[in-house]
Amino acid sequence: MRVTYSKGFDGLPAFSPDGNALAWTSNRTPSEQAQIFLARWNHKRAREVLGLIKDPATEARHPAQSANDNSSDSGGDAASPQSLADRNHKLATPEYSPADIRRHVEYLCREELEGRFTGSPGERLATEYVAAYMKNIGLMPAGDDGGWFQPFEFTAGVALSSGNELLAYGKSYRAEKDWLPLAFSATGEFKKAPLVFAGYGIVADAADKQEAYDSYVHLDVKDNWVLAFRYLPENAPEKRQQLSRASQLRFKATYARDHGARGLVIVTGPNAQARRELVPLQIDGTLGGSSMPVLCVTNEVASEWLSRGGKSLKKLQDELDDGKQTMGFEIPGVQISANIEIKRIKKTGRNVLGRLATANYPMDETVVIGAHVDHLGKGATSSSLARAEEAGKIHYGADDNASGVAALLEVAEQLANQQKRASSPARRDIIFAAWSGEELGLLGSDHFVKSLAKNHTASKQAGSGNPEAQSIYPGVAAYLNMDMVGRLRKSLILQGIGSSSGLRPEIEQCNVPIGLSLTLQDESYLPTDATSFYLHGVPILAAFTGAHSEYHTPRDTPEKLNYEGAATVAHLMGDISLELAEAKSPLEFVQQPVKQPTTGGRLRTYLGTIPDYAEEVKGVMLSGASKGGPADKAGLKSRDVIVELGGKKIENIYDYTNALEALKIGEPVTIIILRDGKRIPLKVTPQSRD
Repeated sequence: MRVTYSKGFDGLPAFSPDGNALAWTSNRTPSEQAQIFLARWNHKRAREVLGLIKDPATEARHPAQSANDNSSDSGGDAASPQSLADRNHKLATPEYSPADIRRHVEYLCREELEGRFTGSPGERLATEYVAAYMKNIGLMPAGDDGGWFQPFEFTAGVALSSGNELLAYGKSYRAEKDWLPLAFSATGEFKKAPLVFAGYGIVADAADKQEAYDSYVHLDVKDNWVLAFRYLPENAPEKRQQLSRASQLRFKATYARDHGARGLVIVTGPNAQARRELVPLQIDGTLGGSSMPVLCVTNEVASEWLSRGGKSLKKLQDELDDGKQTMGFEIPGVQISANIEIKRIKKTGRNVLGRLATANYPMDETVVIGAHVDHLGKGATSSSLARAEEAGKIHYGADDNASGVAALLEVAEQLANQQKRASSPARRDIIFAAWSGEELGLLGSDHFVKSLAKNHTASKQAGSGNPEAQSIYPGVAAYLNMDMVGRLRKSLILQGIGSSSGLRPEIEQCNVPIGLSLTLQDESYLPTDATSFYLHGVPILAAFTGAHSEYHTPRDTPEKLNYEGAATVAHLMGDISLELAEAKSPLEFVQQPVKQPTTGGRLRTYLGTIPDYAEEVKGVMLSGASKGGPADKAGLKSRDVIVELGGKKIENIYDYTNALEALKIGEPVTIIILRDGKRIPLKVTPQSRD
C-alpha cells in the first residue's frame, strides 16, 4: 500500500521495533542522492484510512453532516461569533482537516463582517470569533490585562471638515468638485498670494548620463503659491527612471517648501490619461504632514487661471512632456487664498492573542505563530485593486487572509489536542496571534513587538527572580507567519529562510512525512507581519501560496480556495512551530542586507501581470494576468516568462519594475516572453493605475 507520493524513489520501508516510526530510503533530496528518512507512524489511523476499522469521528461527518455545514454557513444569519465558534469546535475533527478550515473561512467572509476593515464592527465580530475559538480549544488568554485582546489606536482615514474654501480673484471654487486638499496638507487659513507656474515641480540630480532636472531654475517662488503638474514628463522614457522618485507628491511639496513657497497646487493635466483628475483624499501610507498647504485642482480650473496670462494648459504640458526644461513664470492677475480643514479619523483595532502553555507559569521564551485577520472592508483605501464596476463592494479576503487565520486556528487546535494527550517536552510556550491592521501597514504586529520590547525592559529593571512575576512575553525565539495560504497549486513558498541558518534542516525534517513541494526563499524583508519581528532581531518563516488576479478585489471569495492544500500547509507549519518550541537551543538570527528596488513608491503604470514567485527563473514568470487588463488583452498567460519590456532586458522583478517606470500610459510597447522555450513578441498598451 503506497503511503508517500513525492516524485522519485521512496522504498525499502521498515518499522521500528515499537511500531511507532517508519524508516525508508528516498532520493527526494535536493542533490537527488538517496538518504534514509524517518517519520512518526500512527498505526490506528492507518487502519482507519484503509477501512479496516471505523473512525466514529469521520463516520459522523458523512454525508448528512457536510450538507448541514454548508446550509448553516450559506446565509447571513444573526448567530453570534461565540455560538458559531462553539458549533464549529464541536464539528472539528481530530486531525488537520480541510472541512475545519473551510468553516472558519466561511465565517470570516460572511456579509455582516463587511471585509473586516481594521477598527470596524466587522473586525470586532471576526476577533470575537477567533477569541471564542481559542478559548474553546483550551488556550490561555494572552492579551492585555489578562484578556484575549490587545487593542491599539490608529488613524483610520482623513475627511474634510466644514469651512474648506479656495478663492482666486474673488471667485470661490467648490471643494470635492473643483479642488481637494491632499491628505498631508497643512491646515488652517492661508492668505492671498500670487500664483507661479513651475512645470512638473521636480528637482532631480544627474543620473545615468541624464542631466540634472530642476523645475525651479531661475524661478523665484518665495511667498508665492506654486502650480505644478502631477506626474512626470510623458514622452521622455529615458528620463522616467531618473525622475520617478522625485515625482512623488510629497517630494514635490518638499521642493516647493524648500524654495520658500507659500503653498503647492497640483494639476493632473490632459496628457496624463488618469482616471481621476483630483488626487483622492486618502492616507498615502505614512501619517506625517506638511508644514504648508498642498491641494489639487481640476484641469478646467488650472486652464482658467493660465488663460488669464494667455497660456494653454495643454500646450505647456506638450512642451514639458518631451523632457525639455522650460522656464517657469508668474501667472498674471491670479492670486489665490485657501482655508483647509482636514480631520483625522481615529479608531481602535485589536489583536487576538492566545497562549499554549507548557508549564504553570510563562516560559522565558516563546514561539509566536500568527496571521492577519483584517482586510480592506469595502475597498475605500488605495490598496484596493477593484475594477471600476466593483467600487464600494465588500472585499471578502478569503485568501487574504481568512485562509491564514483558519490555518492558524487549525494549528492551535491540533497542538492543544496533542498536549492534552501527552505531556509536551517543549521548552517554550507557543503564542497564537491574529493580527489586525496588517493592510494599513502592519499596525497590530508592530504594536505587539513594541509592547513586548517595552514590557521586557520593565521586567528586567524590576529584577524579579520569580518566573511568575516576569512579563508574559519575555522573549520571542522565532516567528511563523501565514498570509495567503489558500491557493496552493504546485508549490508552497516559504520565505525568510535567510533569517536563520537553522531553518532549512527543521523544514526538511518536518516536511518528510507531509511531502509538500516547497520553494525556499531567503528574502526576509517582506510585505507582511513577519517583518515586524525580523526588524527586532527575531528569526522568521512566512508561508505563502502565491499571487492571483483576485488579490485585493471583491473576487477573493471562499469557493476559490484549495482547502486540502490549506490543511496541508497548516500541518507543516504546526509541526515546525512545535519543533522550534521543543528545540534545545533557539534559532540563531541572521541579519540580511535590505534589497532596495530602484523604483520609488507605488507604480503608476499598470499592465495587470501577476508574477509567480514560486519558481526561480531568469526573467519574470507569470502565474496569470488580470482579466481584462492590458497583459490579458495582449495574450499573456500563466507560465509565460517576461524577458524584455520596451527594449529593456528583464532578468528579475527589479528589472521589471524599472522597465515599467519608463512606459508611457496609452502608448503600445513590445513585450517579449518565453513560452515553451520560444521567444514571442507581443504588443501591450499600459494603463494608468490611478
